[in-house]
Amino acid sequence: MTAQPRFPGFAPSAGGYESFYLRAVDPDRPRGVWLRHTVHKAPGEPAVGSTWVTLFDREAGPPATAKVTLPAPAVPRGGWLRVGDSAFGPAGVRGPGWDLRFEGAAAALRHLPRAWMYRAPLPRTKLESPLPHARISGRVEAGGRALELDGWPGMVGHNWGAQHAERWIWLHGVAFEDVPGAWLDVAIGRVRIAGRTTPWIANGEICADGRRIRLGGIGAARRTRVREDPLGLDLELPGAGASLRLTARSPRDQTVVWRYADPDGSEHHTANCSVACLDGVLERDGQPPLRLQCAHGGAYELGMRETGHGLPVQPFADP
Repeated sequence: MTAQPRFPGFAPSAGGYESFYLRAVDPDRPRGVWLRHTVHKAPGEPAVGSTWVTLFDREAGPPATAKVTLPAPAVPRGGWLRVGDSAFGPAGVRGPGWDLRFEGAAAALRHLPRAWMYRAPLPRTKLESPLPHARISGRVEAGGRALELDGWPGMVGHNWGAQHAERWIWLHGVAFEDVPGAWLDVAIGRVRIAGRTTPWIANGEICADGRRIRLGGIGAARRTRVREDPLGLDLELPGAGASLRLTARSPRDQTVVWRYADPDGSEHHTANCSVACLDGVLERDGQPPLRLQCAHGGAYELGMRETGHGLPVQPFADP
């Protein structure tokens, strides 16, 4: 895996953020885990770290959540990020309440299509998936609830930057019916440049029948169609010799909204459901259409400025 911690290089006078995260889903039941370790640094201030966890179990009721914020995040030996007694690294994450291990053979996914984009000031958000398709095992507890994972499909992700996008969507899918081993990992964003907000720009990949297909890109922005709200997405996305039409639907009772602070002091509300329903069709040149369906194998996240979405917000400030 290619991930390298970035927050130690943040200039003292600058702001920035970084996140290492995972999601995993029970392939047989609507249960899942979304766990993050983050760094937040306001300009001229020391960095602080946070651990965030959400347990989804539709059979048990609303998601269980927890968040802890502590000073002095660090890079553990051989790892990526330590917050207090919890350490997130290439092989797993261990801390109070969780002990999870990763394995997977899929090569890392760098969403931005050019290496120079990871060095340039724009886009101000950089992202990659060290493991876009992983098997995750272990135990995690939060809010009086516990889940035991035994090779649940999921992913491990990493993002960092000087500012969140103005509006973003993150979409991940596994456990597709009748398409063993298929996965989807796409980020879609609108950014503000010189006072204007760009159209939606998508970057990511889909893997089906053992073949990875690049989706989106700046050149595809005019052909990308997005209709979104906190509980659903309708997407049309071109790719390399392919196109994807897909809907995502998040049950209201399984959607959590967190407050995400930006380094400049502004804030987003971020709705996430990691047991979302996905239904799509992948068109590939020279091949029949491929139906991609999963009843609860999707993760759908919408980062937004608006606060009048009508969904309850988690009682945790950020940072």
